[in-house]
Amino acid sequence: MEEKPVTLSLEVFPPKTSEKYEATAENAKKIAALHPDFMSVTYGAGGGTGDFTAEIAAEIQNGYGVPTLAHLTCVSSSREHVTKMLSLYKEKGIENILALRGDLPQDGTRSEDYRYAVELIRDIKEREGDTFCLGGACYPEGHVECAHKEDDLGYLKEKVDAGLDFLTTQLFFDNNIFYNFLYRAREKGISVPIVAGIMPITRAEQLKRSVAMSGTEVPQRFRAIVDRFGERKGAMEQAGVIYAAEQIVDLIANGVGHIHVYTMNRPKIAKAILEQLSEILD
Repeated sequence: MEEKPVTLSLEVFPPKTSEKYEATAENAKKIAALHPDFMSVTYGAGGGTGDFTAEIAAEIQNGYGVPTLAHLTCVSSSREHVTKMLSLYKEKGIENILALRGDLPQDGTRSEDYRYAVELIRDIKEREGDTFCLGGACYPEGHVECAHKEDDLGYLKEKVDAGLDFLTTQLFFDNNIFYNFLYRAREKGISVPIVAGIMPITRAEQLKRSVAMSGTEVPQRFRAIVDRFGERKGAMEQAGVIYAAEQIVDLIANGVGHIHVYTMNRPKIAKAILEQLSEILD
């Protein structure tokens, strides 16, 4: 990321079952064909989709020539499982990892080895040194489980000091919230690159789920868009793409060079956003 002033990356998530693997792999192939700067591949809590994460990441990187960032969660993982995944990632030539706590699934068992992402980060650094480029998550509006933003920022500094090379934000819909967070993070001494995470909302129900999971604030301007176009599939898709593209344009214009788009495995949406930004990213 340090080599390019502006990067745009795209995210895909693996299937939950083997029956859906081919369809997911095909979508990943179509998204890779858009030539993002890199692609990230998410990971199921407890490692339920860990092997799929490694397979898809390897396909993207080795088959389509797009660098990959493989996620690794620890909320219900043992040290033995993390060891297995690190070995698998190395075997497949994956050099970039996003180290996360993750969300505990309803039927999951909480890990006895890891409580927080910082413990996973320290474990990876102790085992592997600088073998991997290591990223972590950050929350411009504060983590939903943390009552005070300043405390959350302190925990983030701990993660960075444990050995992170960069951070990626949770989705946000108001750029001013991100700019405020960026200022506070730099004041805290967090100097690693921070990638801005953008999610195009193309269905009204998608917004409800995202807000419920993340606690993200939704500006009135965007609520009006959903109210007006939410019942019309094509119109909502177009409006969601335009809103996300406008966020990205504003971020780049204000010196934010690294953007990550949560594509929800939809090549059509990823392509539409890149088309909106074709001259800006050129």
